[in-house]
Amino acid sequence: MKMFAILLLVILLPLPMLHAQEVSSPFSPAEGTTALPTPPPPPIIPFIDLTVRNPTSGQEVAFSLQLLLLLTVLSLAPSIIILMTSFLRVSVVLDFIKRALSLQQVPPNQVIMGVSLFLTILIMWPTFSAIYERSLQPLSAGEINVSTAYREAEAPLRLFMFSQMRSRTGGLSGAEQNILLFMQMRGLDRPNSLADIPTYVLIPAFILNELTVAFKIGILLFIPFIVIDMVVASALMSMGMIMLPPVMISMPFKLILFILVDGWTLLTGQLIRSFI
Repeated sequence: MKMFAILLLVILLPLPMLHAQEVSSPFSPAEGTTALPTPPPPPIIPFIDLTVRNPTSGQEVAFSLQLLLLLTVLSLAPSIIILMTSFLRVSVVLDFIKRALSLQQVPPNQVIMGVSLFLTILIMWPTFSAIYERSLQPLSAGEINVSTAYREAEAPLRLFMFSQMRSRTGGLSGAEQNILLFMQMRGLDRPNSLADIPTYVLIPAFILNELTVAFKIGILLFIPFIVIDMVVASALMSMGMIMLPPVMISMPFKLILFILVDGWTLLTGQLIRSFI
């Protein structure tokens, strides 16, 4: 028994010394593997509180309706730019010239839309300037209210749309006939001036007029290139090259003709003049 007790003491006594050496060692596995890093502080995020409550006065109700109307106008801004400005005619004509040249991917649609946008800004700049001077600037200065600003912003656009629909050769144009048609469908009397035409009648008549004018320009653009296609197709058929696509041969000739006549300058110039 004594020998067994002595042997047990000899085995157990070195353990505390070994544990102390492990803790004091700079390469302790406990420090390298099990120690947790200090967590980063929580991010500082601003708190935004949106409260909904019942209005306490008629002025607050009017302000809420005005804000709702403003958000509605901002959501419809792309449609307003596309349908109530020169953007519609310009974009359709540029797409026609792309198809007439038998081009599929060049220029891309994003480029066509970008060119149409900047040409629209150039054409509509006097109208936009009038809207800013009569509506936005007085509204920001507090000189007029929202309803007056809306009427002042609507007037230049109405004048632009009506000026594009007036006949330049005398008599009633197709757009003016559309106005009369829409007025009759709504049960309204024949208008004597622009002030007698409601905006909800003027806008669809303007859209139909722009589509009609754009398609007329597209027909004129297609005629010379159709002649080239017919000549190339007849030549290939006479030579027995039936399996060769005529578009592949006629497209370089179309591009050469378009470049020789400075097509982009002529096209954009005539487009801008069509609005003057």
